[in-house]
Amino acid sequence: MKEIQVRTLEDTAHLAERIAALLDDVACITLDGDLGAGKTTFTKALGKALGVMRTINSPTFTILKSYPMGDKGTLYHIDAYRLEGITQELGFEEVFEDGVCVIEWPCLIADQLPKERLEIKITLADEALRVFELHGVGERYKRIVEAL
Repeated sequence: MKEIQVRTLEDTAHLAERIAALLDDVACITLDGDLGAGKTTFTKALGKALGVMRTINSPTFTILKSYPMGDKGTLYHIDAYRLEGITQELGFEEVFEDGVCVIEWPCLIADQLPKERLEIKITLADEALRVFELHGVGERYKRIVEAL
């Protein structure tokens, strides 16, 4: 595990750029944190670093949004917040195997997550400081965390 502190939107964007540069064409990132912690802000910065030209916003009501990353595939953004208590299969496996997938509130679909992923927990330490805890699950994600 690695902790990285960010104080500004520019710091968040820089972290997202560093992570984007280390990702494969197919990757999974989970984002955990309280409301307002910066999950969607991080996703917007990551998308921009990956070549997404459209505006990324929270998919809370649609649950899943997809964004083309130029000619590099697709960024999938899942917000599982509204899935609490749902036990049926939701078909996310296809998304997990197709592009870069960012999942907010992963604890609500924990049994459906890929076995290997980059887990990021964002904590508001104070009004201006966010702490990103990064944990690689699987060898390639452990290498990403080490490279940061």
